[in-house]
Amino acid sequence: MSTDRYSSPLSERYASKGMLELWSAQTRHGLWRRLWLALAESERTLGVDIPAAAIDEMRAHLDDIDFPGVAVYEKRFRHDVMAHVHAFGDVAPAARGVIHLGATSAFVTDNGDLIQMRRGLEMLRARALSVLGSLATFARTWRAEPALGYTHLQPAQLVTVGKRATLWMQDLVLDIAELDHRIATLPMRGVKGTTGTQASFLELFRGDHKKVRELDRLVTTAMGFTSSIPVSGQTYTRKLDATVLSAVSGLAASAAKFAGDLRMLQSFGEIEEPFEKEQIGSSAMAYKRNPMRCERINSLARFVLSLESNANQTHSAQYFERTLDDSANRRITIPESFLATDAILILWENVVSGLEVHPARIKARIADELPFMATEKLIVRAVERGGDRQQVHEVIRLHSVATARAMKDAGAANDLFTRLAADKAFGVPMDDLAAVADPMQFVGRAPEQVDEFLAEVVDPILAAAPKAASTREDVRV
Repeated sequence: MSTDRYSSPLSERYASKGMLELWSAQTRHGLWRRLWLALAESERTLGVDIPAAAIDEMRAHLDDIDFPGVAVYEKRFRHDVMAHVHAFGDVAPAARGVIHLGATSAFVTDNGDLIQMRRGLEMLRARALSVLGSLATFARTWRAEPALGYTHLQPAQLVTVGKRATLWMQDLVLDIAELDHRIATLPMRGVKGTTGTQASFLELFRGDHKKVRELDRLVTTAMGFTSSIPVSGQTYTRKLDATVLSAVSGLAASAAKFAGDLRMLQSFGEIEEPFEKEQIGSSAMAYKRNPMRCERINSLARFVLSLESNANQTHSAQYFERTLDDSANRRITIPESFLATDAILILWENVVSGLEVHPARIKARIADELPFMATEKLIVRAVERGGDRQQVHEVIRLHSVATARAMKDAGAANDLFTRLAADKAFGVPMDDLAAVADPMQFVGRAPEQVDEFLAEVVDPILAAAPKAASTREDVRV
């Protein structure tokens, strides 16, 4: 780690080794060489006079890139692609004259970017599945634990801890479906030439349109894609970047929703993120247990969400067949969107796998609110005993207001049932009142919804996922 120059926190603190390797110079430029090899092999297959030795030398030097040598070339040429063409030619001299034949720079830059993005989506999908699996375990464990629900951030009808987790999972299920769509449909740029007309390749094949189309197909297939974009300018439409970053930022948004919810639950004392034995919550307040992982998720997610709009702005400013003002921007926004979302998913998995639920605190908070929520049932009980519905409603209203005031102004416990039982105008004894206070009477179908959602939606997704090594990583810092 260099300490005398800026280094991105994404590389030093947050992102995984695998995602950092994907967006490394070695991977990027190794892909360029593989694209040049696929182009030369395909051209040779279609009759271009490229010697076998050229192909052999290119294949033998796909990854031994002389980056200092490339830097010397780039300083001379002020062109990164041509610098790599010359450096490749140095180690594959038999191919020097045919490397990049008929191609423009976007052949390697754009196709390489698309390959990296598709691999990145696959990596994010694997992490998302890991989070989904951990959430499924959590939801199944706490499927029937009643908890306060909230609308408008105010206590509302009860839910269960597990049911709330299904809301987080549902977002993630939608994200995974979007990732699957993007992975399945993302095309290569293919072999399109300087302005997308394939004119240079038509010249190479002496006007044979079929061979030009076949060249595009062969290169696309060689790089593991089923299709190339039908038409392009010099570059593929930057709308593809925007759609990819939309899928990526969708993951970040879902994680941020989860993290925001958990931060509030932690402030209530109901559920807390993991806290390590020697972890320090505050340098001044030794008792503090801050939700720093969820705060970091929200912080990184805000960054990722800003990059989605950046990609749309870049697309909107690409005049005619292309302008270069996309280049420097994309070198930053695309990798960092993936790196930051990778970091978010690592944190999300870490938090979910170590959540601490505090049932006693949850029950205490229910006790503060449940008598108010039970008032509709209380009205029915009173009417069944001969009471007038409108009079009973007024009695409950008056005692509810008084109880709420005492709770707020005096810190008193919720004694609504005691007040009502003592009021002869209400006419319902305490035993009957207590009978309606079982929290499970207020959760509706929440436990069953958890079971159904897991069985019908989540479990099939997890069962269909390839059995891969664990993606769980330690949180850095």
